[in-house]
Formats: sequence, structure tokens, C-alpha cells
Amino acid sequence: MNIEKFRESMYQLIVETSTKLPKDVRRAIRTAKEKESAGTRSAMSLATITNNIKMADDNVSPICQDTGLPTFKIKTPVGANQLVMKKAIKEAIAQATKDGKLRPNSVDSLTGDNSGDNLGEGTPVIKFEQWEKDYIDVRLILKGGGCENKNIQYSLPAELEGLGRAGRDLDGIRKCIMHSVYQAQGQGCSAGFIGVGIGGDRTSGYELAKEQLFRSVDDVNPNEDLRKLEEYVMENANELGIGTMGFGGETTLLGCKVGVINRIPASFFVSVAYNCWAYRRLGVEVSPETGEINSWMYQEGEHVDFASEQEAKAETAASQETESRVVTLEAPITEEQIRELQVGDVVKINGMMYTGRDAIHKYLSDHDAPISLDGQIIYHCGPVMLKDDEGKWHVKAAGPTTSIREEPYQGDIMKKFGIRAVIGKGGMGLRTLAALKEHGGVYLNAIGGAAQYYADCIKSVEGVDLMQFGIPEAMWHLKVEGFTAVVTMDSHGNSLHQDVEKSSLEKLATFKERVF
Repeated sequence: MNIEKFRESMYQLIVETSTKLPKDVRRAIRTAKEKESAGTRSAMSLATITNNIKMADDNVSPICQDTGLPTFKIKTPVGANQLVMKKAIKEAIAQATKDGKLRPNSVDSLTGDNSGDNLGEGTPVIKFEQWEKDYIDVRLILKGGGCENKNIQYSLPAELEGLGRAGRDLDGIRKCIMHSVYQAQGQGCSAGFIGVGIGGDRTSGYELAKEQLFRSVDDVNPNEDLRKLEEYVMENANELGIGTMGFGGETTLLGCKVGVINRIPASFFVSVAYNCWAYRRLGVEVSPETGEINSWMYQEGEHVDFASEQEAKAETAASQETESRVVTLEAPITEEQIRELQVGDVVKINGMMYTGRDAIHKYLSDHDAPISLDGQIIYHCGPVMLKDDEGKWHVKAAGPTTSIREEPYQGDIMKKFGIRAVIGKGGMGLRTLAALKEHGGVYLNAIGGAAQYYADCIKSVEGVDLMQFGIPEAMWHLKVEGFTAVVTMDSHGNSLHQDVEKSSLEKLATFKERVF
């Protein structure tokens, strides 16, 4: 094999997977967009999502800033040198990270140190399998942390909220899958896709679930029972009303794929791998002689080239105007301004905001802030950043991260430093809601995965603090213009997330009776 050509092929696969959604995923998103009622928050979100997909295409930049843990699934002819291939893949990963196509995501679990190049013990994940065909089959999935955190595993029999007892049979499996969609809410960047693994042990069950995500959205399960189960879930999960970003709406699930393996008598696991709408998964057939790509996978059928950036922005604006009051904010923000905001308002931010996620929140709980945060806005975001030859930082991707991880810190930090607004995705809990009411604060839900859309709103990087935590975890000082988000938790004790969760639980309970 020409190993240099193979390395180039792997680099191309990584870049394409990070920046361009496959055809089958695009078609599923288009179908969801067509179903959604005009003038709703979900319609606005889907317009932003399709705008973001188009921008990622044009910019050849990450669709979502969280490029996840790269996971390769590779089938090789007998005799292929897997050690050499693994080395080439790692070199391609490091180069793609350097070029801003991947975010540096490999963190030492004990020290918290970021390797900076996506390489480290266990990263990337590369799984080889031999087969008798005469070409190399390489598939890659980039699954971000927001959706990875909504994976769930059930041990049957179990008692499930809203659904009652789930037994060790097909109907118990059905209940687990329906519950898995409910529990994800908007935190996994719905509307999403799920892979389900039935059987195995705890490890092989999750592996089987993730393996289902390598199936095409359009395929048909050859197992008749599983085909019926997949169809049932797709018909009924969208009745839960969770909708895009958890804002409520017509589409909550875009795809469901189920696989089964044997188990031991004492264990019965149902494992669910949740994937966000930014379903970044591609594959290539590679020549074992030349190392070059012969063909691409998941690209059969009609290609959906979404509306132009200008048209998509017009759709977004129209959605906002028909349903919601639009309020412009610029920090420092007063408590009076915050108290005027209500759940459902659309906020457009001009001026400064500061990123802060896991490491920053822990740091601020024990230390002084590096700058004054009184009246300021914190953005739960770990951007993809590149420094130019003159030493100036540029934002390559900057969508929101899942906020619930900051729940132990958020309310106390807002009161301690006078922070008035927090931006993230998926909402936060009762502790933060109480602090917003007491302190005079607001939670703004940005559109998860829309990393190009929000990067375009960031006009300059004015500074950075706490770089010892690595690029994703540092506190970036960002100057923005027209940064749009929805008020989903206000200073009056109202939470759209609580409302949607409550209503979706009531709807979930209607699926309690036996079906299979």
C-alpha cells in the first residue's frame, strides 16, 4: 500500500465527515422541516439548522464545534498491515485538528490536560475486522458529547417512568426505546437518531447500539420483528411533542435502527446510542494497493442542497417575527432588563459575551474571575479556534454545549459575579431556575449544533483567559452581532424545558399498554 496516499484518504474522510452531512441525513432533516408548522420556535430552529449545514458546506468548516471522539470501524483484507494503517490515521487526525477541521477533544481523565491534537490513550477509537473482500472498508462517526451523554442502558425487567413495567420481551424493549427518546428531551440536540442494541453484556450492548448508527437512514431491517419495532418507534416517538431543540413540535426523532445479539440468561440489556441531528458519519472504500479512495458510502439517492444562506436567514427571521417578541440586548445588562423578558422571547445580542463551560465553572466556584462579569453574558461553548500567522485568534465553529452539566455551579456563580444571562442548549434544573428568580437572571437556548451560524455572528476575538484548561475550556472574550437565542427560563420561575418535559411525560404514558 502507498501509505502516504492512504493517509491523504483518511484526512479527506475526516474533513468530509466533519463538514458535510451525508445525503441520507440531509433528506431526513428536509422531511422534518417540511412537517413543521410555520412560525414556531421549532421552524425557526430548523431554518437555522439548514442554514448552518449550507454554511458548513461553503466554508468547509465543522458543522458542530464538538467534533466528538472520532470512531473508526475498518474492515480489511487478510494480510493488510493494520499497525501501519493505524499510524496513518492518527497522523491524519492530528493534521485535521491542526487545520481546524476537528476540535482538540482528547483530555487526560486524571489531570484534565488536553493533548491539543486529538491523540492520547484511547483516542481516536480504531476498530479493525478482517474480511474476505478485496478492498478496505473505512467508516467514521463523529459523535459529540451532548448526544453521547444521553446514551442510556436498561436492565430488564425494569420499572420505567410513565410506562410502568418493562419485561424481558419485545414489548419491554419497545418501552425502553420510547423512554430513551423521552429522557433525552432537547439536551441531545433533537431531532435526533438512535441506535439500539438488544442483548450482549454492558460493553457489547453499547457497541452494538453504536454500530447501528453506521446503518443508512433509508435501509430496511431484514429481521421482521425488528423492522416492525423500528417502524413503530418512528411513528410514535414523534407524538411525544418534544420537537427540535426540545422546544416542542412535530419531529423529535429522525431515525431508529435496532440490532440484536445473544445474551446470558441472567442479563437482559437494552442499550441506546443517541445521536444529534448533526449526524456526522461517512465511509469510503479504499484500494489496499494504492491507498486511494475508490468510492464513498451513504451518498446514494437524491442530494439535498439546502436553501442559500440568504434564503435560510430570511426563513429564520420570518419564523421569529410570526411567533415571538424580539428583544435586543447588549452587556452590561441590568436586572430591570432581565425582569422584562419572558419565556418565548427571542433575544438578539450585540457586544461582548464570554465563554465558560465545565472547567471555567469549577474554577469560578473557588476563585475570582479574571475580568469583571457584572451584568455580563456567559456562553456555554467550547469553540474551534485557529491562530493566524500574526498571532490573532479566529473562530471556526462556535455552537452551544449542553448546559445541564453546569447545574451544580450555575446559580451560585451568577449571584457571586453578577452575571445576568447564560446561553447554552437543553436547559437547566430547578436550582438554576430558583437562582434566576432570586437574582434576576435569564437562560437563553441557542440552537445546538449550529456552529457555523453562530461563528458568523462572532465578529472578533477580543481576548482569552485561563488557557491552561485548553482551547475548548478557556474563557474566550467574543464580540458578537445579531447572536440569536430563545428565552427558555426566565426570572419569574418559568421554564419551557419543564413544560415540555411534563407534557411529553403525559404523552409517553399513553404508550403504556402492550403492543407486541
